[in-house]
Amino acid sequence: MYGPPTNLRGEGCNEYVPGAREAMSDRLYRLLVGATLLVALFFQWHNVVLGLIAMLTLEGLSSARLPWLVTCARTKLFGRTSCPQFTTGTGARSRFQFEAERAWRLMAAVMLVVGIVNYHDIFWFLPWFLGFGMLGAGLSGVCPMLITARWLGFR
Repeated sequence: MYGPPTNLRGEGCNEYVPGAREAMSDRLYRLLVGATLLVALFFQWHNVVLGLIAMLTLEGLSSARLPWLVTCARTKLFGRTSCPQFTTGTGARSRFQFEAERAWRLMAAVMLVVGIVNYHDIFWFLPWFLGFGMLGAGLSGVCPMLITARWLGFR
């Protein structure tokens, strides 16, 4: 089991959060999806891109999100009996009872379908733009599509 982190002198650090090493954040998820998309586009691995479209669509239509599933699997792997609670937010000021993360996943899947499957000759730049946007959102923690979805009223 992991203990609290220590500095060079062996003293305990104050910023220890139990279970933090087992968590996969949505920021890391966006970074991995963006990097995978860019690599798949560069090497023209169309099956990988179609797999990403299917994964984003399934996550957008259902409540199951890959970061939560990975966190749950890693929690059980480290010997804990319960998974972290899956929270969807309060949505106090939301117009729609639909999560912004789920809306982001559906918007990304639709943009990939339009750019790859339907209108590849016209919108060839759209998947590349989306991949660099996801990679930038993963690196910086600021996702313009997610901010727009929350501004539109998704919770």
